[in-house]
Amino acid sequence: MVRYLIGIGILLSLSVQAHTAHRVLKLMGSRFEFVAVHDELQQAERSIDAAIEEVQRLERMISSWDPNSFTARVNAMAGKKRVGIPEEMYRLIERSIKVSDLTEGAFDITIGPLLEIYTFNGGSGFPPEKLIDMRKGLVDYRKIELREEDGHFFVLLKEPGMRIGFGAIGKGWAADRAKKLMEGFGLRGGMVSASGDLICWGSPEDGEKWRVGIADPENKERVIKWLELSNAAVVTSGDYEKYLMHANKRFSHIIDPRSGYPTSGIRSVTIITIDAEIGDALATSVFVLGLEEGLRIVEEIDALEMIAYDEDLKEWSTSMKALK
Repeated sequence: MVRYLIGIGILLSLSVQAHTAHRVLKLMGSRFEFVAVHDELQQAERSIDAAIEEVQRLERMISSWDPNSFTARVNAMAGKKRVGIPEEMYRLIERSIKVSDLTEGAFDITIGPLLEIYTFNGGSGFPPEKLIDMRKGLVDYRKIELREEDGHFFVLLKEPGMRIGFGAIGKGWAADRAKKLMEGFGLRGGMVSASGDLICWGSPEDGEKWRVGIADPENKERVIKWLELSNAAVVTSGDYEKYLMHANKRFSHIIDPRSGYPTSGIRSVTIITIDAEIGDALATSVFVLGLEEGLRIVEEIDALEMIAYDEDLKEWSTSMKALK
């Protein structure tokens, strides 16, 4: 067995044999890892090539750092005029708004103005309260206006200074798209990991299930719980590296869009489901909602499970019925 670290919050064990292709590289500002199992190694490699090209294409579309991306164009025109965007990005925004409605605003792709005033490098202190209040006024998913006309798709941010960003859903979306492409190559099994977002299907070369580990919030190199999966997405959000201290209390890098302040009391949240995209969004949302409310919402959704750890490393989890 060879064990790979595949990103903050998740470890993967797999058997590396002749027909297992494996590649690691940086995409979307994060560590992406691809594994493909096929009877022919060349076909496995081709599937990874296609997946990488797809993630790069999506990154060019939604990147917040690329001045030529559609995200950048939308943000530049905030409060001025609507911007034409590709349908796939339009649908992603639609789904993001649905998650915002489901979580009563705990998830919000307009969080950017708040994120940029915090420094989550283990330092201390909050920004001034007046600055937080001012930036909070620019965060409201309900001020995203979507319009579809004659097969064309448009978005408008209603207030100047508003910004959209896909940091809490984009990697999961990209992992799902990469998986779909790779499946078209007739793989026996595969895995795509985007930092803490992982999706796997089929089986490794040995025919067993994929063995995925949730990292210990106290030490990301150590596994606190192992899962055995065959067709599932596992998404972990945690304060393993990005956090700040304030008044001798630890706060995560995840900000509550409603209050403008970082969340506390939770060390990690893992969502197990079918699609990495929804897992990505909900893992972030649970930090904001809190463990009791987050657990309630997760348990109401079919094929969705959760394992989380609070600041005392007490485990909170659903029945895990989807994994039986």
